[in-house]
Amino acid sequence: MGDAKDYVVIFFGLFLYAFGFSAFIVQEKLVMGGLTGFCSLFYYKFGIPVAVMNYTLNVIMLCCAYKVVGKTFVIRTVVGATVLNLMLAILQPCFSAPLVHQQTFMNVIIGSILCGIGIGLVFVHNGSSGGTDIIAAMASKKTNVTVGRMFLYMDFCIISSSYLLFHDINKVVYGFVILVIMSFVTDLVINSNRQAVQFIIFSKKWEDIANAVNNEAGRGCTLLHGTGWYTKRDVKMLMVMCRKIEAVTIFRIVKTIDRDALIVQSNVNGVYGNGFDEVKVKLSKHKALHKDDIATVHEDDEHNPADDLNLKGEDE
Repeated sequence: MGDAKDYVVIFFGLFLYAFGFSAFIVQEKLVMGGLTGFCSLFYYKFGIPVAVMNYTLNVIMLCCAYKVVGKTFVIRTVVGATVLNLMLAILQPCFSAPLVHQQTFMNVIIGSILCGIGIGLVFVHNGSSGGTDIIAAMASKKTNVTVGRMFLYMDFCIISSSYLLFHDINKVVYGFVILVIMSFVTDLVINSNRQAVQFIIFSKKWEDIANAVNNEAGRGCTLLHGTGWYTKRDVKMLMVMCRKIEAVTIFRIVKTIDRDALIVQSNVNGVYGNGFDEVKVKLSKHKALHKDDIATVHEDDEHNPADDLNLKGEDE
């Protein structure tokens, strides 16, 4: 069910991207970043449909990158690129002029927002639209250049090259405005979905709350032991991590069980592992080998001194 929902959202995101590009940006003869922007240069100069050239270049790059990026990335990219270019082929002929007439800046803003939301939804649900994603993935595998920096380099070159075609600095400036707005909106969509919050809950009915959080919210709890300094009594505290959009569910559970419970909510910069985000850190070969050696030594020891330190709460 989860996979089906992901594909529905990915297809919707690709539709938003194709609509924003076809209805607002390409009609103003502006060049945005990415492979779509690169193909639009040839559309303006030679009349080659963006969808045709985009898909052709995607296939060529995937054939070259197959051994580097892997089978899973290739399959996912083929699906995304196929859907995106079908939508571009259908939507682009439907518009002969920008939807907002004689308002270039408004078309830039609306088109950029739609494209940014679309790409953000695709990335959040582990999809790929192909294009410069392939080049960036190859670069990150073979060099120390980050994916974000590679995108920046390519987009800068693509947008700047539009001056050679139009000899109009205004179109270059609009292209960079599109890039900035799209990047901001994409990051906003991705980060809003991944934002997490931490709850510390003080309640005499902590056991009922913990069970409800496990069963109803599908989240884990950690039981912490403390001492109330005013009363000098032992207290039980629950620590809960969840997505920001799930916070209302946690509040509802706690208030339904114990209206007098004390709840502390705080935003956290990131939560990784155990149902949250995956830590994406590229270790050098030396560090990875050192880590494996340490693990081997610990496995051979009968007693690990770290076992004497109980630093974690009691996980319920």
